[in-house]
Amino acid sequence: MSRTLVISDIHGHVEGLELLLMLAEYAPEKDQLFLLGDFISKTPETWGALDTIRAMMYRGARALVGNTELWLVEKLRDQEITGSLEESIAFIHGLPYMIQHEEYVFVHAGLRPGIRLEDQEKSDLATIREDFWGSDYVFESTVVFGHTPTYKLGAARGEIWCQPDRIGIDTGAKHGVRLTLVDLSNQLAYSCSTAEQDRYEDVRIKRLQKG
Repeated sequence: MSRTLVISDIHGHVEGLELLLMLAEYAPEKDQLFLLGDFISKTPETWGALDTIRAMMYRGARALVGNTELWLVEKLRDQEITGSLEESIAFIHGLPYMIQHEEYVFVHAGLRPGIRLEDQEKSDLATIREDFWGSDYVFESTVVFGHTPTYKLGAARGEIWCQPDRIGIDTGAKHGVRLTLVDLSNQLAYSCSTAEQDRYEDVRIKRLQKG
């Protein structure tokens, strides 16, 4: 039976990503995996993660752009680049800002409340914060997003922020907290630590709890 899996804000933690996919027994030929941007951080040693994301897309995963990828494009705009990085920049240019799938809308950062999906600004989809998650507006579809670490939304550190119409899945991998892969079909969260002292250890599987 196929599943809908989603992860965001990997920030270069490719080993953690691969660990969680293995833990979830991800099967590219039947499961649909969504990758919600910020695959890298602003440090060059993380940029190779784009090669991993591209390879996963060749096997059927779907990805959208995050604000850090947009930052990289801007940073390298007037520089001469070649090889894998040149291919990655072209890859970023081709990524969508939003994906609709079944009852879900996937975005990196969120939606502008009260604006139709087709009229959303790209800048909002990639960077919006409290105007989205702090709003009492009720969205028709469940919006799954990253960008803002869930502990800033009121969730416990390293836990999913789960509301009836919004699910925040950036559990702070960039900040040494946790990286989380969510199985929306079975309402499960697979996570591992990204703290320096126990990186990719302290693996957990939890059921999602709607707020």
